[in-house]
This record gives sequence, structure tokens and C-alpha cells, in this order.
Amino acid sequence: MKAAIYCRLSEEDRNKQFVTDDSNSIQNQKALLLQYAMEQGWEVYNLYSDDDYTGSDRRRPEFNRLLEDAKAHRFDIVLCKTQSRFTRELELVEKYIHGLFPIWGIRFVSIVDNADTANKGNKKSRQINGLVNEWYLEDMSENIRSVLTNRRQNGFHIGSFALYGYKKDPGQKGHLLIDEEAAAVVREVFTLFSQGYGKTAIARMLNDRGIPNPTEYKRLHGLRYRQPKGKNSTLWKYFAISDMLTNEIYIGNMVQGKYGSVSYKTKQNKPRPQSEWYRVEGTHEAIIDRPLWNRVQSMVAERAKPFDCGTVGLFARKARCANCGYTMRSSKNHGRHYLQCSNRHVAKDACIGSFISVEKLEQMVIDELNRLSAEYLDKDELERNIAVCENLQGQKKQLLDTFSTYEKRIAEYTKGLGDLYMDKVKGLLNESDFSALSKEFSSEKSRLERVLLDGQRQLAELEDRIALGDNRKALVEEYVNQKHLTREIVEILIDYITVGKRIPGTKDVPIEIHWNF
Repeated sequence: MKAAIYCRLSEEDRNKQFVTDDSNSIQNQKALLLQYAMEQGWEVYNLYSDDDYTGSDRRRPEFNRLLEDAKAHRFDIVLCKTQSRFTRELELVEKYIHGLFPIWGIRFVSIVDNADTANKGNKKSRQINGLVNEWYLEDMSENIRSVLTNRRQNGFHIGSFALYGYKKDPGQKGHLLIDEEAAAVVREVFTLFSQGYGKTAIARMLNDRGIPNPTEYKRLHGLRYRQPKGKNSTLWKYFAISDMLTNEIYIGNMVQGKYGSVSYKTKQNKPRPQSEWYRVEGTHEAIIDRPLWNRVQSMVAERAKPFDCGTVGLFARKARCANCGYTMRSSKNHGRHYLQCSNRHVAKDACIGSFISVEKLEQMVIDELNRLSAEYLDKDELERNIAVCENLQGQKKQLLDTFSTYEKRIAEYTKGLGDLYMDKVKGLLNESDFSALSKEFSSEKSRLERVLLDGQRQLAELEDRIALGDNRKALVEEYVNQKHLTREIVEILIDYITVGKRIPGTKDVPIEIHWNF
């Protein structure tokens, strides 16, 4: 029999001399499991070790490598110190230990808590272990959330890294100190804006002088930073200046909690309403004085324009530069409106500088609509000429697959409630344990039923959208032969448009329209 040994660190690692070393905890687990495998006469196929990972992290590299090898049946047994070393999630216990491992012919054994899938009699104890581990995760998450909320309410900085212009105080946890080198740039940005310079103009001035943007500055100084997803530019951009000018941290106020986690089981965050932010005044030294701050906020408010549904805003947020992917901004010259790539102005050679008049783009969209309509009506080939949103059927299939999973789990919880009652009748469970477990099972069953109901509503909406897609002829015919577009038509028909550089020697500007249908 071949055994795969899996180890995972169970607490925050404090006993490593170097980051690349194994912790004592991991070394102890390895020694214990190797000794046990030798006593059982099992051949050790491989040793999988995840150091500095929590039991709820599904992205553990060695954990996922173990699962791939298990699926390929490269070994017969998965050996762990405890079931919680493998996972603390009940969902994964059911999916792998009780689901896929038996199908793959894999036996699961954990030494300390005596979990062994070869012993059919201790399945319920494994499920109870899974529940206890799940409760542990939830309680730990709530405890951490409570501590962080308290620190936010008291004005302590709890982020992984400080805002540009500040640095963490090494002598006082949760306190910020001014980083004078970066703070000088912050003061300059506020001053330039108060003198009438625009945000793009300020970005270009900083780029022309070779001043690194906040992310690049932190990287160069060995500070912690977050790299924007899919972007590694070292240039200042319009939005970096815009965000800086309205951030209260620069006047000494701590503002946190703008985003919150969706669940303790996922790393995803979502925006929180401003009313739920944690705002505490005077927690650290200000970089910007109040008179300058008030003047800048007044100017920001004056320059903010309401959304224009007329000609100027016809393609707002819909037109993108084909070269760099950034949203094109509107401008006006001699009474005519234009769209241009904002990157064109932030630095030399930053982008090719896509540019087109709103009037020209409007006519090109109208011409394309009429062409599609003519081809469809004459040849009945609209499906070959329009990039139909084909992923709707894929979303429907995925939703139906999810329904199947939820219905199966609901059935399992229903059966589990019956099994718990029988165990209570037989005296295998006392009243207290039965009450706690049945309450948990019932709660989870109710939650899944609510999720299933929400999913059915989503399915109905998807089917409506699919039905609309099957009626594309009527949809297109409704908007053909237009002399002018409206914002409503653009919103309904167009997902986005990419605009390229004008072809040299011509007046032609290449565009690519991505339709909503």
C-alpha cells in the first residue's frame, strides 16, 4: 500500500529562522506520520507540505497537488495528523473524504482523531469532526472581525500597508507616520490642483519628471504594496490623482472599512456603503492643512458634472482605447465633441492616442446597425455576423449543475437529521449533542433551500435573456434606420466599443463594436 503524507501548519509560524525553512510544527508532523506509516508497513509515495496556510484556504499548492495525484490514483492512502490538517471545511470533508476518495479508491486516515474511511462505523464521528472544524472557522472569523472592528472604531490603522505619503510607525502598532519624500509629492498634487491644473495635467507633470507612481515608489523602497490586477504601469494616471484629492487620511482622519469580505470562506471583498465606513478624526499627523483641503474639495465639487445623456455623454464609459484598454474621455473643441484616450496625455509614448469625434463614431454605429439589419433581412444570417452572447447557455448549464449539487446536499441533510434522531434513540448521542447537531443541520438545510430559491429566480432571468436573444431580428429592426442614437439605445445595444488609431493617409479610424445581443 502506498501512502501520501499531508502536513499543514496549524498556527501562525513563529519558529522559522528563514522564510524558506520548515517550521517546527511541520517537522513534528512529518516525523509522526513517517513513523506511523513505517509501523503500518506502508510505502510512502510522497510527502505534501503546506506551510503558512489556513485550513480554509482552497488555494494551498500542495493540497491541490495531492488531490490531482489522488485522482490519478498514484497512491492508496492519504495520511494526516488530524482531519483538520486536511481541511476545516465540512463541504470539503463531504466532497473528498466521503465522496471522491471512495470513488478514486483512496483511503483517508488521520492519526490523532482516529478518522479512517476503512472503518465504516466512524463516518459520523468524521462528520462531527467536520462540523466542529467548520464551527471553529466561523467562530475564529467572527472573533477576528470583532477585534478588527474595535480597532477601526478606535482609529487604529489595520491595513497591510500604509497609504502613499505615510508609513507605519514601528514603535506604535496601528499608528501612521509621515513619509516625507512621498508627502512632498502629495502636497504638490494638492497645490497644483488648487492653482487650476487638471488631474491629467498633474499626472503628466509628475511623469515627465520621472516621479514613480505610488505602487512603483513602494516597490523601489522595499515597502508592502498591492499591484493592481492586470496592470504594472509605473506612470501616474488620472484616477490616482482623483482618488488622492478626496482621501481624508491626508488631513489626519482615519477612514477604513470601505470594503468588506463576502464570507470567511472566500478572499473576495465587496464595496460597503459610506454609512458603514469607520471614520475617526485626528488619529495621525496631517499632510494637507485644512484651508488647502477645503479649497480643493470646493474645486472638485465645482468641476463635477452630472451625467449628460445628450451628445457629450452618448458613449460615456462605452468607448475604450484599442491600444491600452483605458476608457476614453470626452473633450470639446470649436463646438464639436471628441473622444480621446486619457493615457495619451499622461506621459510621452504612453499610448498611441486613439481619437475620434462623437459624430463620426455615432454614424459608424448607425451604419453598422443598418448593415446588420440588411444582411439579416436579405440572407437570414444575423447569427453569423453578430457576436451573440453565447455564454448565456453556459451560465444556464452551470446554474443547473449547481442546483443538482444543492439538491443532493439538501437530501443529505434531511437524511442526516433522521440518522441523528435514530442515534439519539439508540443512546449513541446525548440530548445536548443531538440538539446542537440537529440545529446545525436544520440551519444549513434551510440556508441551502434559500440559495436554491434565489438560483431559480436567476434561472428565470437567464431564460428571459436567452429568449430575447432568440428574437434578435425584432431587437435589431427596432433600432434600424435611425438618424441619431440616444443614450438609451447605446445602453441597450452596446457592451463596449474599441477605437484604434487613425489609418495614416486616410480619415478612417478602425473600431470594433461589442454588442449586447
